Amino acid sequence: MDLIASFLEPSPESRRVRMQNNTLDVGRDPSSGLILDHPSVSRKHALIKAVEGKSHFTLEDRRSSNGSTIDGIPVNGASVLHSDQVVGIGPFRFRLCAGPETPVFDADGAGRASGDGEPEERLVHRAMNLLPELTDALTGNETLTDEELNGRLEKALYPRVLEMLPEGAELELAGRVTEKVLKQVVGLGPLEQWIRDPSVSEIMINGIESAYLEREGKLIREEQPFQSEQAITRVIERITAPLGRRVDESSPYVDGRLADGSRVNAVVPPVSLTGPVLTIRKFASRRMAFDDLVAMGTLTEDSADLLSHAVRESRNILVSGGTGTGKTTFLNALAEFIPSDERVVTIEDAAELDLAQDHVIRLETRPPNVEGLGEITARDLVRNSLRMRPDRIIVGECRGAEALDMLQAMNTGHEGSMTTCHANSPRDALKRIETMALMSGLELPHSVIREQVASAIHLIVQLVRLRTGRRRVSHILEVDRLEGSQILTQDLFLLDGSLPGSGLTTTGLKPSWAGRPDQSRRDREWQL
Repeated sequence: MDLIASFLEPSPESRRVRMQNNTLDVGRDPSSGLILDHPSVSRKHALIKAVEGKSHFTLEDRRSSNGSTIDGIPVNGASVLHSDQVVGIGPFRFRLCAGPETPVFDADGAGRASGDGEPEERLVHRAMNLLPELTDALTGNETLTDEELNGRLEKALYPRVLEMLPEGAELELAGRVTEKVLKQVVGLGPLEQWIRDPSVSEIMINGIESAYLEREGKLIREEQPFQSEQAITRVIERITAPLGRRVDESSPYVDGRLADGSRVNAVVPPVSLTGPVLTIRKFASRRMAFDDLVAMGTLTEDSADLLSHAVRESRNILVSGGTGTGKTTFLNALAEFIPSDERVVTIEDAAELDLAQDHVIRLETRPPNVEGLGEITARDLVRNSLRMRPDRIIVGECRGAEALDMLQAMNTGHEGSMTTCHANSPRDALKRIETMALMSGLELPHSVIREQVASAIHLIVQLVRLRTGRRRVSHILEVDRLEGSQILTQDLFLLDGSLPGSGLTTTGLKPSWAGRPDQSRRDREWQL
């Protein structure tokens, strides 16, 4: 198997090297397959292996004196090496890709037969191997938009693909191959069509085995758009790189977001046994208003009226529900009732909230770097936000020790704050908040935490997702008071599945703060 080593430093050049038994020795030794003649390079410096059935390699540092890197990251043991990544050994920086005449290996290690004509899939793989060389030649030190890069690559790649076509092949084949390659190079590649489709709310790529879309709350299996794990990894890297995050064997999972705010989660081997897994929960192109939620049947006008007044009256609200029930969307819609003259600080792991107010400070957590340093947690941000003179604090989701700081903020002059948590019922939500507060590390008795919860949270809104895929409010519940060791609550609205529409009905009870403006920062009167 032949490889092309494209050197970037110390001088631009390309070398064709041959692998022996799918391995390549790299080092200063004259017997090495890839000789790097420099005193800082060990005689037996590194070993590169082809991975059967895959388009990537592995690079193993052989305990060399000065080590090896991939994209500037030190190699410990064997690391995955893609053709678009840069290997660093001593003063040398180079990329490796399969030679243009090298067959792509099947799982059994045998090259694919061309038959009457070279398979389209193999042509795509061969064309992909040309991309590092073409991209470097076309961009240089320029920073190009996806559209500009796509245009230049198309002009340069199409004639090269024409040269690859077997005798007698139709010219349309070159166009199809070029289009498939470019889709995997620019933007989010083959996912772009689904990103632009307003009917798609979630995209799930399960390695190269399957792909699923969520449309109107239902999962639909689609044809897998990616032809290799490497192509999926490239898309993941394009998403995470602008965020200053990375995903590889040492950090195999990551959360992020797209430019439009859509939430992204990626998991790669060795954690994922099915190859790179990519999940994108799309951000709505238009901010969802409360009127939209009423029109969709998520809740009724009466319940929406109660919640809008609760926000204006500075009640602390907890939105609870399972995965995919629309907690963040609901929280964003609730925030539209916050008066415009108040200062709001939002805290999230991946920024999704898009408040309509002008005076909004958005904070986002940060994961640790390669050395495990520099992490900024939600708890750090909640504490810091208290020094920013906020009128209200909105935490996108309470997941851990930040719950205690959030409760204290709600109890110390930051009324009208809001957050969400994962729970199957309002009672479970109270228990989860209590449990997360205990994770703070402070040795506080349960009774003190429970007292904080009872006094801080005024309303709980429980969201559910029905079997039809529709999202509904199932409970609107007031947290009344702590009596003994029990937090007393009263249901204000409940979901009745036998009724048409949203099915949300009032219990006839009024919230204890209704008509009591003295309990609010703002002197308003309201009758339910």
